[in-house]
Amino acid sequence: MTGLARALHVEKLSDNVSDLEVEIVERKGIGHPDSIIDGACEAVSIALSKYYLDEFDVIFHHNVDKGLLVGGRSEAAFGGGRVLDPIYILVAGRATDKITIGGKVHKVPVEAISKGAIEDYIRSTMRFLDPKKHVRLETMIREGSPDLISVFLRKKAMPVANDTSVGVGFAPLSGTEQAVLGIERMLNSPKYKKKYPEVGEDVKVMGMRVKGKLNITVAAAMVGKMIPDASHYNSVMGDVRNSVEDLLAKTPYETALRLNSGDDRRRGSYYLTVTGTSAEQGDDGNTGRGNRVNGVISPMRQYSMEATAGKNPVNHTGKLFNALAIITAERIVNEVKGVREAYVRILSRIGSPIDEPQIASAAVSLEKGRTLSQVDSEVRSILDESLGDIRDVTKLILEQKIVLF
Repeated sequence: MTGLARALHVEKLSDNVSDLEVEIVERKGIGHPDSIIDGACEAVSIALSKYYLDEFDVIFHHNVDKGLLVGGRSEAAFGGGRVLDPIYILVAGRATDKITIGGKVHKVPVEAISKGAIEDYIRSTMRFLDPKKHVRLETMIREGSPDLISVFLRKKAMPVANDTSVGVGFAPLSGTEQAVLGIERMLNSPKYKKKYPEVGEDVKVMGMRVKGKLNITVAAAMVGKMIPDASHYNSVMGDVRNSVEDLLAKTPYETALRLNSGDDRRRGSYYLTVTGTSAEQGDDGNTGRGNRVNGVISPMRQYSMEATAGKNPVNHTGKLFNALAIITAERIVNEVKGVREAYVRILSRIGSPIDEPQIASAAVSLEKGRTLSQVDSEVRSILDESLGDIRDVTKLILEQKIVLF
């Protein structure tokens, strides 16, 4: 305990999400337009942070969480295809570009760092999307506003919040959430891509559980040049179906699967792409519209609409508090006996130390026979410890050990 009089709060949830009759969960894969632009923004933040650390031993103010992906135009076909108009990616925001040390002004090559980071990210996640050939990149990153820079650089042991924002996290993932996330991760794993290179990175999974029945819809963009004809397409789709059904067989639910249900084989219409993403064919993306911090979109849950990707990892609570809330909720579930499910809600105030939010609130669902009074002190202790260790979250983000989208 630190001795700080932090505003802590604990309450009991009336329902566990797995007890609801209807549950809906979505996962947008790494090649989905929303995920691509999230990844682009976060790549810029990480690259800038590492540059600042390498050159000046401190991370300077930046927020590059405004991103837009405008879909291109392509002609996909069995055995090939071509991109006619490139995908357009714009990342905008603010970053420190001039640093004065000992009277000498050091210029930070923000644009070069940013564009290089985006290109590297695309190469690392998309096998067939060439950032030089298929993408037009633009950045509009300006110097930050003086008041936010001032908040960022105040000489205090603990950074102060540069925004008034809320972070929300929950644990554990339900069986539906685990299934939806597991399907996308399996289909986009290096092992699966090696076996089935035909499957593109734009894999979207939607799960709907009604009582004990789980309905899964998967849309998987297929790579035309890896598929010579419709027969090969259908063969691969059959194998993908078997893979997903094998995974679903491990769930406790009765399951039903729809795979690329937009295909119309009688008319020769198939989900083919040139580069593995629907972004090449007019599907657009926007930072913050995709997966939440734990990798899924769960509308039956409490969660924040903050876009975490691209925010600075030092004092932007829209990023830090969402990550911290997930970590803290997982600790509560794992460490406090009798807690079935936990939600953590943390609200900052601009200018206040990041370890002293307006409130850090936990709501817990308990096993039968357990009462709130039996767990209250342990939950409060975990909330308090997590806030005291909040600066550790920055390191985890830079090391990419936290799922942000």
